[in-house]
Amino acid sequence: MKSTSLNVKRKNPVTPYNENNKASNQKRVQKKKRSFGGSVDMTKGNEISLLLKFTLPLLVGNIFQQFYNMVDSIVVGKYVNSNALGAVGSVGAINFLFFSLCFGLSSGIGILISQYFGAGKKEMVKKIIANSIYITLISGIVMSFVGVFLSKPILILMNTPKETFAYAHTYMIICNSAIFLVAAYNMVSSILRALGDSRTPLIFLVVACLTNIVLDLLFVVVFKLGVTGVALATVIAQVVAMIGSIIYGYRKNEYLHIEKRHLKFDREIFKKSFKIGIPLAAQNSLIAFSCMALQSVVNHYGATVMAAYTATGRVEQLVQQPFSSLGAAVSTFAGQNAGAGKMNRVKSGCKKSLLLVLGFGIFMIAIMFLFGESVIGIFVNEPEVIKMGSTGLKITSLMYTPLGAIYIMRGMLNGVGDTTFTMMNGVAEVVGRVGFALLFMMIPGIGVWGIWYTNGLTWIITALMNTFRFVQGKWKKKALVGRVKAA
Repeated sequence: MKSTSLNVKRKNPVTPYNENNKASNQKRVQKKKRSFGGSVDMTKGNEISLLLKFTLPLLVGNIFQQFYNMVDSIVVGKYVNSNALGAVGSVGAINFLFFSLCFGLSSGIGILISQYFGAGKKEMVKKIIANSIYITLISGIVMSFVGVFLSKPILILMNTPKETFAYAHTYMIICNSAIFLVAAYNMVSSILRALGDSRTPLIFLVVACLTNIVLDLLFVVVFKLGVTGVALATVIAQVVAMIGSIIYGYRKNEYLHIEKRHLKFDREIFKKSFKIGIPLAAQNSLIAFSCMALQSVVNHYGATVMAAYTATGRVEQLVQQPFSSLGAAVSTFAGQNAGAGKMNRVKSGCKKSLLLVLGFGIFMIAIMFLFGESVIGIFVNEPEVIKMGSTGLKITSLMYTPLGAIYIMRGMLNGVGDTTFTMMNGVAEVVGRVGFALLFMMIPGIGVWGIWYTNGLTWIITALMNTFRFVQGKWKKKALVGRVKAA
């Protein structure tokens, strides 16, 4: 009779020990760590490859986001009027001012998480995520009330023209009332990105963009709700993104599986979150304030200039997305590697990212000089607005490379925890935008074009500040791991 023993699989085969097996096991453990629960470890591997893989989903998501912002502008400009377009564009900086506290705190949480993730402290990461719930609720609700309450006084202070005031006020009230919802989505996205997951936020940002476009057309073109319809569409789309990212992120990422012990209020985490987040919030507030100051100068020139400036602003928001996305990738990359103590790797990743920015900046100069009028014509029909806007794009495109450098170096400095210095960038932008705007208004022959020169020269000054800090090297001592009591 034939033996069947050879056909029976052992349940627990014994593998002889040797150094090759040990190395293989270690490699499998490392691979598991790199992809644990949807997270990505950026402390090992090719820097540019990791940065580009992380950047691509962010870039796609940001382009979609700007695309639906452009749809807002196109729908308003084409189906309402240019006054409404100018109004929607003029309140962007104000809305960002009220949202800046929430944005800064979520960025601070992300920096903490990326550094502790890079250091391999899983329990501490979960505690930070749990405490971020309280931070989001408090900051979001407070800023929603403040934004609604101060909307009218600020519009008056900014010399908003009568023909655009009602549109601007309506848009502000609706958008600011939903700041706490936007804060929740931004916090979840910041947490996931800090863990190396840039794909999940992308999924629901795309869903939100498509939702916003459909609702824009429905509310404005079909129901004739005007600016009110555009604002409502934006808020509803943000709610969809928030709910979807929370549910899907929880199912996909193990770090979001919070237990009761993690929910205990931790004073040290709050202290460090605010220590990092408040300078970031101040930086964003100062930038928003500088933009508001410049917008006030724009408003002084009337509705035509407002419409042209709004159109160029929408285009430049789109142009900035590769810079912004790569800067966010550098921030996560820097945070994780700072947590792991790999500062030379942080420096190398930043330098290589700056070369990518240089190439893209040069390419965009050619695009704006060749196709500027066609691009502005997407937003408005008035020939005067198109001509003025296209000239504005030619001016600012010459300074796109310094703008990109700001995103890269600021992202790196934020990632390692050097947020107090980045707050000084906000001061520089206030000085630049207010000072240059007032100066150019007094110089004969520049006049209205000083609005666009102001932005470009402000980018150059801020980029030089960041470059000096990068070369100086003091940022290498700013990592926060070990300063917060570990779980």
